[in-house]
Amino acid sequence: MTNGTDRRLIYLLNVGQRRLNRWLEARLGEKGMISAAQAGALFYLARHDGASIGELAQTLDLAASAMTGLVDRMVRAGLLERRRDTQDGRAVRLHLSAAGRDALKTANRELAPLNARLADGFSDAEIDIVARWLASLRDKFDTEHEE
Repeated sequence: MTNGTDRRLIYLLNVGQRRLNRWLEARLGEKGMISAAQAGALFYLARHDGASIGELAQTLDLAASAMTGLVDRMVRAGLLERRRDTQDGRAVRLHLSAAGRDALKTANRELAPLNARLADGFSDAEIDIVARWLASLRDKFDTEHEE
């Protein structure tokens, strides 16, 4: 501890992630909404409609098998559509359905206050540092480029 601050970063990160995920899943579940992982997929596809499953998996940092299962569930739920790539008939592209766009609007409405709650009590400069630190984890521990 430095100045009374717990600096066990791995511990704090893991506990924070588990608590946030439990809180999020409970809130989304009680409102009959999609899962946090599904929301992440919808947010990405809203900006990258027609992305491949691989692109989505890389963005969400999910293994291919987990991503396939997530996409299968979302297609069955009517949130996504799989379409053949017009340039490469072997490739499949993911597109938001009308129900997916509606779920995205709901997720935005529900999750925007969460971001505000997460930042509550911190200055913009402090949040910039936290965001930079969290983003650095993605780059420092990129398993695809590990030696």
